[in-house]
Amino acid sequence: ITPTRAGVGLADRLGEALGLIRSAVAGLRTGTEPLRVTAVPTFAMRWLAPRLARYHALPGAAPITLDVSAELRSENSFDIAIRTGLGGWRGYQATALMPVEATPMLGPTLAAKARLSRPEDLAVLPLLPYDEWPRWFREAGAEPPALHFYADDYPTHELDAAAAIEGAGVALLSPTLFDTLLRDGKLIQPFPHVMRGPAQHYVLLKAGEARPAVLHLRDWLVDEARGGATTNPAPAAPSTAGTLD
Repeated sequence: ITPTRAGVGLADRLGEALGLIRSAVAGLRTGTEPLRVTAVPTFAMRWLAPRLARYHALPGAAPITLDVSAELRSENSFDIAIRTGLGGWRGYQATALMPVEATPMLGPTLAAKARLSRPEDLAVLPLLPYDEWPRWFREAGAEPPALHFYADDYPTHELDAAAAIEGAGVALLSPTLFDTLLRDGKLIQPFPHVMRGPAQHYVLLKAGEARPAVLHLRDWLVDEARGGATTNPAPAAPSTAGTLD
């Protein structure tokens, strides 16, 4: 069965109307219910969780139930989603938090053994698999003859970082998300160039979301991502294509 164009349009408008009804009913409930937040694993561990104490110190902060997963979640299972991509989540208000970043990092033991005076020198080391390695070398002005990849391919950047710390190879990681490991000397960033974008980390709300607690948490997330400056960002218009992933 394939819906007609008119049927798709009707479904979208009904979804927005039901969202408004859901928000209105929730606003009449007494007591403070936990906000259900779903976030991808590395972002949740390295950026969100360390900052939640600051959020809970604010007046009116709501309790949070955190779901850590990269998998698709149904819209009825969360209040706020943090996902990574190029945008285009159908039926959601998407607000960009920060661009996705990546730069080479390796453990101090491997760094001490290697002679890394220019980006091309990384090509002789095992690189933890990541599709954006050729792009990083191009942007860094390097043209290595060949790249050598580590045998195992890990599903998260958190696992890449753990492998890099143990000397398995060089990982492409975000200096923002892994700044504590850099400060502690557990990881070394040998070169200054950092890839940024085009993908971004987004905070997503359901279309028509109007609950003050949800909007307050969304605004706080954006404020934190922009360095703590006082902001009151307007949400982006609901997207018309794409999926929540």
